[in-house]
Amino acid sequence: ELLNEPIIVQIDQSYYLLDVHELNIAHWQIRGIETQVRYERTQAQMIQSDKMANLGRLVDGVAHEILDPVSFIWGNLSHIASYSQELLELLTAYEQALPNPPSDLVQLREAIELDYLRQDLPRAIDSVKTGAERLSKLATSLQNFCHIDEVYPKPTNLHESIDSILLLLKSRLTSDIAVIKQYGNLPPIMCYPGQLNQVFMNILSTCLDSLLIQAVSQQLDLDLKTRRNQIEPAATTPIKPTIAITTQVCSLPEPSGVSNRWISIQISDNGPGLSREAQRQLLESFSVQRRTEKETSLAVSYQIVTAKHGGRFRVRSRSAANNELRRVACGGDSEETTPLEVDASLTGTEFEILLPLL
Repeated sequence: ELLNEPIIVQIDQSYYLLDVHELNIAHWQIRGIETQVRYERTQAQMIQSDKMANLGRLVDGVAHEILDPVSFIWGNLSHIASYSQELLELLTAYEQALPNPPSDLVQLREAIELDYLRQDLPRAIDSVKTGAERLSKLATSLQNFCHIDEVYPKPTNLHESIDSILLLLKSRLTSDIAVIKQYGNLPPIMCYPGQLNQVFMNILSTCLDSLLIQAVSQQLDLDLKTRRNQIEPAATTPIKPTIAITTQVCSLPEPSGVSNRWISIQISDNGPGLSREAQRQLLESFSVQRRTEKETSLAVSYQIVTAKHGGRFRVRSRSAANNELRRVACGGDSEETTPLEVDASLTGTEFEILLPLL
């Protein structure tokens, strides 16, 4: 009824009459701008997705080209090892048959250092074998990570997927970071392996970033205290950065009273943990509105686990700052806070992925 009535606005003791027709025009212009922004954002996401798909195909092709010569090397190494062993045995037989060889042969034997050659040749062949095997595993891991999933899920060995991601991250896994793997007896699970590889990569990268920052901070703090003569250099032993990976089959009760079987993959670190603000931002990033504004790696992982695989994605964090164990349970669960029942100096973050076992 009041749609066409005049609208009066007061600004600093002054009154202005607004034209309803112009307001409607401004409203639809704003709606048009919002639609255009959403369209451009969608187009940018499509272009980025297409770039990543093309990059994945490129890396997959490069890995395939690497595997071809590696297979030639690997296939011929066994023959080279056997041939060299037979030649060394023949040379030994000649030495036994000719105990007093001519002087030129003696000089040649000393020039090539025959005794050293006999010891070093098997080691050199074993070294080439190790390098070819590592290169083959690395190329295979690249292929698995960049593989574009089919329309339907397929049975996958999750332990092999996690190991391949750890191999890709080996350059960041320094000797200061320990990786503890406690694998249970898991059956092959129906899933999209390429997408789960992305989830494992995102979680492990997050753990590594946290541990590396903590290691640098501990080292700087230790150096500062040592220079100030506050502590002895050998008096303090910093906590060794550790990533623990645990897999198992578990049963979880449902609201209906029926217990279903799930595959549990837990990836935890002993880093500084997440603060309350970081946990709040993490929860907000899992919402649909936040994902459209800015997709983070953990938000993408949450979407892959919950929407694509029908699973659950949980984050538990223990921070010494607030002295409590806080569980951010995602995928239909609620947030819980429980008192810290362990040493307050023990901190860390644990990511748990629950996949239904069909």
